[in-house]
Amino acid sequence: MESLIKFVQDEFIQKKDFPVFSSGDTITVYYEIKEGEKTRTQFFKGVVIQRRGEGASETFTIRKMSGDVGVERIFPINLPALQKIEVNKKGKVRRSRIYYFRGLTGKKARIKEVRS
Repeated sequence: MESLIKFVQDEFIQKKDFPVFSSGDTITVYYEIKEGEKTRTQFFKGVVIQRRGEGASETFTIRKMSGDVGVERIFPINLPALQKIEVNKKGKVRRSRIYYFRGLTGKKARIKEVRS
């Protein structure tokens, strides 16, 4: 059964070339929004909280602060509306899923940057 699912994913789902990113990285995601007949590009810039899944069902969660309110958004990696992903900063974290980041505010919410 798994080989059948893998075969269908390899044959019919188009792979997009996105840069390598992981938890703790600050990225900007550009995606298309349709409003009636018009389409426009919107971006979402924030810290990657997690990457989950593999292959066609892979998703990643981004968190940003909008004023005093934290906003999280989950993007499927194979979303047709995704146009591009830019990695702004590489972050150094010890975990692959940084849910504890939700409870941090102020200076505690900073992630150490990796210079390359």
